[in-house]
Amino acid sequence: MNRRKFLQYAGASSIASQPAPGAQGRVRAGILGTGHSHTLGKLKAMQDSPDYDVAGICENDPAARARAQKDPRYKGLRWMSEQELLGDNSIHLIVVECRVWEALSWGKKVIDAGRHLHLEKPPGNTWAPFKELVEEARRKKLLLQTGYVWRCHEGINAALDAARKGWLGDVYMVRGTMNSDRGAEERAIEAKYHGGGLFELAGHVIDRTVELLGRPAKVQSWLRHDTRYPDTLADNNLAVFEFDKALAVISQAARMAGSGDHRSFEVIGTDGTIIVWPEASPPRMRVHVRKAQGPYAAGWQDINLPPQPRFVGDFKELARAIQTGQPLKLSYDHELLLQETLLRASGEL
Repeated sequence: MNRRKFLQYAGASSIASQPAPGAQGRVRAGILGTGHSHTLGKLKAMQDSPDYDVAGICENDPAARARAQKDPRYKGLRWMSEQELLGDNSIHLIVVECRVWEALSWGKKVIDAGRHLHLEKPPGNTWAPFKELVEEARRKKLLLQTGYVWRCHEGINAALDAARKGWLGDVYMVRGTMNSDRGAEERAIEAKYHGGGLFELAGHVIDRTVELLGRPAKVQSWLRHDTRYPDTLADNNLAVFEFDKALAVISQAARMAGSGDHRSFEVIGTDGTIIVWPEASPPRMRVHVRKAQGPYAAGWQDINLPPQPRFVGDFKELARAIQTGQPLKLSYDHELLLQETLLRASGEL
């Protein structure tokens, strides 16, 4: 299939709806924490965007702050105390880049301070405090966006779009794989949680699955330790989600060579299938439809996608919502359903 044709078709509906960059003023953002592996990527996404002005960054851990201040990628940033960051009324958005066990308490500080919140994933391993956080943001009309990385991926968006338009017939199966290749330090962190590697990574897949299929009626998981590592990490995991007319199967393993290129998302229906490899090089799709639909010819076709940089689309969406006062594409209820489903699959709920 012609890649240009696909991209023109996929982008046509979204381009017209985007506000002009900076039309409502640049979003002043602050960063709270440097402890998450996504911190630098999100900093760069904001620094490269015409929609953002990064006002400053706070790191309360002296050792972590000293390390970050030696890193040239943080050069030029204003280092602020937590009190300065949360008390600066010129800041619209605070991006919380923390470890799992810090997410809910730090997120609460941001909402209590009256700022929009981008909260790193997974946002804690408890249900009631997360629900309280989301409901308080809703009550205050503050935006809350969690940091799952496949939300703006062109290939996955195309798969969900095809499913919603009926091009794949009756969708009866979603499959996803989010493997990793963890070393001892990362394994020790993930082993703190009952769901292990599935809790850490499967939320990326669950995010798009429940967006398409809604709340699963039943969730069953197999959380296993099958490698020779002398730890307790659940490192070979499978979760099956039952819906009214469909199943979803998500697998996650913590020790796979070449795991990034292997990560995949599939939507399978009675009249078509779309398989996406979101993080392959290049990212690509394989599509089969019984008859020509939209940009797709009948039969199997392969599509190589352009680079899909993480975080850029998420922060563009967040800026749009802040600048226009309109809701995010993914609602408060979606964030609640995602966290509930992740915790069910992880054996935490």
